[in-house]
Parts: sequence; structure tokens; C-alpha cells
Amino acid sequence: MKFNELGLMPELLRATADAGYSEPTPIQAATIPVALRGQDVIGCAQTGTGKTAAFCLPALQRAHAASGTNASLHTLIITPTRELAAQINESLATYGRHLDLWHTVIFGGVSEKPQIAELQRGVDILVATPGRLLDLMQRGLVKLNNVKFFVLDEADRMLDMGFIQDVKKIVKALPAQRQTLFFSATMPAAIRQLANTMCKNAELVAVDPISSTIEVVSQTVYFAEKDQKRQLLLHLLDQEEYRRVVVFTRTKHGSDRVARHLEKAGKSVAAIHGNKAQNARTRALEGFKRGDVQVLVATDIAARGIDVDDITHVINFELPNVPETYVHRIGRTGRAGKGGSAISMCDAEEREYLRDIERLTGKRITVVSDHPYVSSGSAPARAEASQPRQEGRASSGRGQGNGSMRGALPRNGRAAPNPPAASQSSGSRPAAARAPAPGASRGRRPRSNWSRGNNRTGRAAPASA
Repeated sequence: MKFNELGLMPELLRATADAGYSEPTPIQAATIPVALRGQDVIGCAQTGTGKTAAFCLPALQRAHAASGTNASLHTLIITPTRELAAQINESLATYGRHLDLWHTVIFGGVSEKPQIAELQRGVDILVATPGRLLDLMQRGLVKLNNVKFFVLDEADRMLDMGFIQDVKKIVKALPAQRQTLFFSATMPAAIRQLANTMCKNAELVAVDPISSTIEVVSQTVYFAEKDQKRQLLLHLLDQEEYRRVVVFTRTKHGSDRVARHLEKAGKSVAAIHGNKAQNARTRALEGFKRGDVQVLVATDIAARGIDVDDITHVINFELPNVPETYVHRIGRTGRAGKGGSAISMCDAEEREYLRDIERLTGKRITVVSDHPYVSSGSAPARAEASQPRQEGRASSGRGQGNGSMRGALPRNGRAAPNPPAASQSSGSRPAAARAPAPGASRGRRPRSNWSRGNNRTGRAAPASA
């Protein structure tokens, strides 16, 4: 299937071609035509599947159809983290470069004044994190009564971060007659229930279940004592092939401790987590993207905003206690079909976590024992990995009644086959998009500077950079 078979308007097809996209990914092929028909969608897709384009492209087309002479908020996209919100806004700028639409992004951790100024000037599309949006709503600075198209992204992470009640308050303020696109990487019971209450007669699309770890990623585990992990990490990073590395820890303080240890050893390193100021997080990510920083140490919540091409290695300095998180972590490498390596350090207390991961993925992770920091005890005997327990074969189907998901996401099946090689850099977000300034990002056609006073029928001189 090609992009020109999805029903997208010519301006969006030009933008996807400009971005180097040739063939849609499975989540895009399944979602875009349904969304363009005006139907609700409940999508289950993990990172790196092209999910962002799957909702941004129909959002832009529907927003264009609803736009008038003056900008008016009729499209809302909610996502859990600041980094994700900024990246979605970048994607809207890239995909919507040939459309006369205004969009902006709002999130906490930075001054609200430029964000409020942008909202008061008027926007067609708003990308937001729940906390900042709810705060501005409660102060009467944002009104959602005209929203016709609503996207909730990363719903499972919303639950993990404690944002579900905020999300429910936001949804309550939306018009009952609207179109909703609901996306989550996993579908636990609480998320299924939330989806059922938000969507009506939704098309259910499941692509790449959480148990299907990326095939192109080499996965290994190093058994080491807890107090030897830092030395093992330095041993690995001294090797030439470790050029761009993400190191995961479970806690913010653990992230800082690992970063300080690596910095003392002369490594170029930065840490990102929830306690870091937004400006510091933005600088760290930009340095990592440019290649100035070799190692990015991150917690799981902050890592949802890492969308960087050519990450050579993901290192689990600490194994996650939730096995699904392991899949999200290693998905940071091996993007766009390129190879990558996922390395896990496992101490005695974490061996049960390793067994949980293997049960989820249905695969044994290769043990590397040829290193100077092997645990004094031998690697434990591990039970045969069971079959994956999460949602199976990629599918789509109509929900029952009011968006019910019962029976819609089959279990213990196979994931959809990998799509044909496409020329998308990551399948989700354009790599070349310009990063927005912290706080507020004015989104419009980069090739023209539309005057708010005109009637949208003329083109002004090209905007300056």
C-alpha cells in the first residue's frame, strides 16, 4: 500500500513525500482511512511503529476541513510528557507545511506567559500535557467547547504517571459529539475501561503487541553484583562501537548517581528525569541528537520523549520491575529496521524480573559470561520462556456497542508481519523537524508567513528563519 491510497489530501501527500515517506506502516495503514471517515479509533501500538503520523495526518486533514477565516481550537492532542508534546508539535509542523493551520504546544516546567499569548492569538490545533492544560482550563484561558477531533496518546503512561483523573476532567469538558483517537502501547484492564468510556463504535487496531520485541535488536544479559555494575558499565562504554547509548535506571536519584560516575570517568554524559528543569532536559536531548553527548542516562517516564535515530545501544543498568517496560526501553534502538543492541545488567535481586521479561516475550535472552565482573554465583537456571501473554495478531475490527473492546484484541496470537522496508526515518516522527522553543511553539506553514488579518486566500512573502 502507498500513502496515496489512504485518502489523504494532496497537500499532506506532498509533505509525506518531502519527509521521505514511501509506504505507510501497519498502524498508519489501519488507522488513517478509518479516522478520515470520521470514526473513532482505539489503537494498541508500541513505540517505533509510526503511531504519531497515524494520528497527526488525519488530525491535520480534519482540522483543515473545519478551519475558517479565524483560527479556532477544534483539534486537541493530549500526551503525558513534555518531550512527547514537543515532538508531536514538530510532526504537525512537518506534515502540515503546505496547509494554512495554526498549532501550538503547552506543557509545564516553563513559563506559561508565551503559551497563554499564543492561545489568545488563536490556534486550530493544540498539543498539551494534562497538568498545564487543566490549569489553564480552570482559569478560563482555554475552552474546549468547539473541539471536534480529540487524540489521547500514550494512555498507559498516563495511568502510570497518575494523570488519569486529570484526563477524565479534560474529557468531561469536551463536546459529546466529537471524534476520538485513543492510543496505548499496552491494554491493561484500566486502560480498556477508559477507552470504552471515551470512544463510541470504535475501530479497534492492534499492531505489534507488547510481547513482540523488535527482531532486529540483539538482546543480551550480563550477570553482575550490584556494586560492580558501574565498573561493568564503564567497561562496556570503553568499546568503540558504543557511540550513542541510552542507559536506563529505575529512579531519578539512581540516574544522577550513574551520570556523575560516568562524568568522573571522562565520559560525555547527560541525565534526564522528572526532577530536571525542562530547559535542562531539552539541552540534554539536543546534545544527544547532535552527537555531543555519548551517553544519555534516563528514567522510564522521561524516556518516552526520546526519539533519536541511530542509537547504537540501550543498556538496562537496572532491570525494570514491569516486564512491558523492557520492550519500551529496547525500542529506542533498532528503529526503521536498523540493527541495535539491548544489554541488561542483572544482579541477584533482579533475576525474577528477568524471568518475567522472558515469559512476556517468549524468548530466552542470551547470557554473556565473558566479562571481568561476572557474579560470584553462576547464572541461575531459568525456566523455558512461555508463550507471550499479551495481545496477539495485529487486527482491526468494529467494537461492540459503545466502543466495547471485549474480544477485539485477541490473545496468544502472533504479531503482524513486519511491513515492507519504508523510507521513513522512524515511522513516527520526522527526524529533520525543527525543535520548538521551550514554552510555546508557533506552528504554521514554514514556507509562508500568513497574516492573521487576511482571508486565507493569499500568500505572503516567505518567512525568515
